[in-house]
Amino acid sequence: MGEGKGQAGLETGRDAKGRVTSLSRVTPSPSSLQKPKGQPIPFWKRVLRRVLHLWFYLSRGMTLGVRAIALDGEGRVFLVRHTYVAGWHLPGGGVEWGQSLLDALAMELREEGNLVAESPPELVGLYWNRHVSRRDHVAVYGIRQVRQTGPRPPDREIAEAEFFPLDALPEGTTAGTRARLAEWLEGKPASPFW
Repeated sequence: MGEGKGQAGLETGRDAKGRVTSLSRVTPSPSSLQKPKGQPIPFWKRVLRRVLHLWFYLSRGMTLGVRAIALDGEGRVFLVRHTYVAGWHLPGGGVEWGQSLLDALAMELREEGNLVAESPPELVGLYWNRHVSRRDHVAVYGIRQVRQTGPRPPDREIAEAEFFPLDALPEGTTAGTRARLAEWLEGKPASPFW
């Protein structure tokens, strides 16, 4: 196993094929289920989401995603508001075939926020996102220091993306996002569910 710089500029262990092999781990403890609340989602977006989930169901046995609690030097957290689902969320996305969790995390940070990790990601927990699908799981990482290489303009996927003070999160921040922040930053008991 070799050492090298990961896609996020981190020192990581890699195997002979160049895949990231080292992960920091924090074991989550069970807690009560918290349902996300938000604004109503337009009908066409609900239909599109169902079609995508049907496609994923037919093409994959299980879906796996990553999300990041990404803090800047001022202790603010980076959140995104998507065009296809209500609320403010932690940046992240799906893990593709042949991609490690850390490589997916680095890619999503770059794509959704022009972010580069300057401290190693810490595994906050693995969550079953049964609100989305019975097969969807999310790995959440905390990163204590990220740097934004440039502004993130809106596009078809991301309506808004910016840093917020932890004590002034925007209206519409999802319950799942708030719960992950409390688990990692305040030491609240972790839930196995998103």
